[in-house]
Amino acid sequence: MKTVFSYVKPYKWPVLIALFLMFTELVVELTQPLIIAKIIDDGIVVKDIGTIGFWGIILLILAFAAFASGVINSYFSSHVAQSFAYDLRNALFSKIQAFTMTTYLRFPTSGLITRLTSDVQQVQSVLFMSLRIMIRAPLSALGSLVMAFFVNPKMAMFLLIGTPILIVFLVIIVKKGVHLFSEVQSKLDRVNRVLQENLQAIRLVKAYMRGGYENSRFQKVSSHLQLDTVKALRIMELIQPVLLFVMNVSLLAALWFGSMDVRNGDAQVGELVAVVNYALRMTGSFSMFAFIIIAISRAKASSERMEEILLIEKGTETYATSSNPLSINSDDNEAIRFENVTFQYPNTKKNVLQDISFSVESGEKLAIMGATGAGKSTLLNLLPRFYEPTKGAIFVNGRDIKDWSLEELRAIIGYVPQSSMLFTGSIYENVSWGKQGASMDEVVLATTNAQIHQTVESFPNGYNTRVGQKGVNLSGGQKQRLSIARALIRNSSILILDDSTSALDVKTETAFWDAIEGERATMLVVTQKIRTAKGADRILLLDEGFAIGYGTHEELLKTNARYNQIVMSQQEQEGEA
Repeated sequence: MKTVFSYVKPYKWPVLIALFLMFTELVVELTQPLIIAKIIDDGIVVKDIGTIGFWGIILLILAFAAFASGVINSYFSSHVAQSFAYDLRNALFSKIQAFTMTTYLRFPTSGLITRLTSDVQQVQSVLFMSLRIMIRAPLSALGSLVMAFFVNPKMAMFLLIGTPILIVFLVIIVKKGVHLFSEVQSKLDRVNRVLQENLQAIRLVKAYMRGGYENSRFQKVSSHLQLDTVKALRIMELIQPVLLFVMNVSLLAALWFGSMDVRNGDAQVGELVAVVNYALRMTGSFSMFAFIIIAISRAKASSERMEEILLIEKGTETYATSSNPLSINSDDNEAIRFENVTFQYPNTKKNVLQDISFSVESGEKLAIMGATGAGKSTLLNLLPRFYEPTKGAIFVNGRDIKDWSLEELRAIIGYVPQSSMLFTGSIYENVSWGKQGASMDEVVLATTNAQIHQTVESFPNGYNTRVGQKGVNLSGGQKQRLSIARALIRNSSILILDDSTSALDVKTETAFWDAIEGERATMLVVTQKIRTAKGADRILLLDEGFAIGYGTHEELLKTNARYNQIVMSQQEQEGEA
């Protein structure tokens, strides 16, 4: 919890003010029974109206002071808790943004979302309640016990009898609670994961009429969350009955023996009333311990999950500028070179790529072909260093990509992923997202080259048309072309297109390739279409992670049997069509 709550440090003065006000309330609470005893013994018993009036006014003043302290304390406690949660949430998000792809794959997306929402909420609530009542409750119990000894040590001894038992009991419950609520948060991750998957695939669910199956799947994980939560809360609910039983037994003993002392003249009525008052305050404070321990247990479990993110050092990306900034334009005409590159994903044993070697000259277009699972997308992901090669080396502009800072390397790359991803916002915002501060003219040029400008202009709101989450209100071809425009606006010297024209018709795709011919960017294009590959300067053919062909269309036709099979297959399909 230390790392998580270190984000409170910038707000130490509001915290100190809130604690001071909380202590003011506590002092008033602990003083009130003494004043009541004074009113009884020196006023009511001897019928001194002046004493009753004087101490009564003092009691009212203290009550108002406690009320004002409570109101102001709530203001500062809320400010600290909300500011702390804001900083913590931003720190978690920034850390996740810095993850390498390898590190990112260690955590399910739903788990990261839970950490940024539910887990932050848990520790935020505990911080607020700590400044408001959580710290005051144990201090009130301890202070009430001390003040009871000050009033009458003999009667106060009966309140002390059960304290060691309660302390041992609470320590055991806290340890048990942290483990149980950690399980609860893990089950919440699973519920979020199922929910996220279902919402993302809602069209598929409806098309296959699998709503009933999805309901049962969700009910199953939801029931696991319910059972674990009930189990945790049942154990936590043992706290209050046990605390109240022990404290009530102590209170009865104090009343019994205290009344005997009053009858025998060894104690005054006011002393008995004060001790009973302090005992009731202790009981009230202990009754809050169940709530406090539940909250602390959940917060500790949540903070440990967040610290797992915050303390990750290995496997995060840094964007510091290299001490030797590299030029985008190299004297060597070779733009990209792979040398005996082998790669396998973390925690797997099979190589996805095996001894891949090829080079691409500056301004050339390389088409990458192969069956599903051949390693095409994986190869592209190595270039911007989403992953590091297991063996071998990759060079850009004649320099090993490890010598580039990530910021410099990715600044010269335009990337269009296989699955088109758009953000909630306008079309203009989605395209200009690729280049900070892009003008409307640049956006229009990019969309024109991507063959989507006329379509956008036909929308009622043009470039201000709102795009639904993940582009739900656009067709597949429209999303692909907007994703391409977002990459083109960067004017990058390297353009990566991961099967990004699969949804385009022949005419649109041809117009697109003609439009970007003048870009002269070095292009790596994953495609399944022979007509697209024919327009490339060279073709790299992959099969189960191996490079089984490399050359021009004509060269591969003459030398590569597998490439000939692909050509013949597509020609037959086109003939049948």
